[in-house]
Amino acid sequence: MIGYLYLAAAIFFEICGTTCMKFSDGYANMLPTVLIFVFYGISFSIFPIALKTIDVSMAYAIWSGIGTAAITLIGIFYFKEPATAIKMVSIFVIMVGVAGLNLSDKLV
Repeated sequence: MIGYLYLAAAIFFEICGTTCMKFSDGYANMLPTVLIFVFYGISFSIFPIALKTIDVSMAYAIWSGIGTAAITLIGIFYFKEPATAIKMVSIFVIMVGVAGLNLSDKLV
C-alpha cells in the first residue's frame, strides 16, 4: 500500500513538472523553467521507491495513464484547450487500459 502512496506522489510531481513546461513559455520564464527540473527530479527520485513494491509494468502504466489524463484535463480546464469528443474518449480508453492492466494480475 505504501508503494501506491509513493506512486501517487511521483505522479503529482510529474504533473507539476509538465504544467510548468507550459508556464515556462519555451524556457523564457525562469521560475517555471527551474521548477520543471525540480519537479521532475522529485518525481524520478520517488518513482523507484514505489517500484520496490509495485511491478514496473503496473506502476508505469498507472503513472503515464493518470499523468496523461490529468494533463489533458488541466489543458482543457485551466489553459482553455478544446475539449473534443476524441480527447474525452481517449482519456476513457487510457483509464480502461490502466484498469485492465491492474485487473489482469488478479484474474490469472
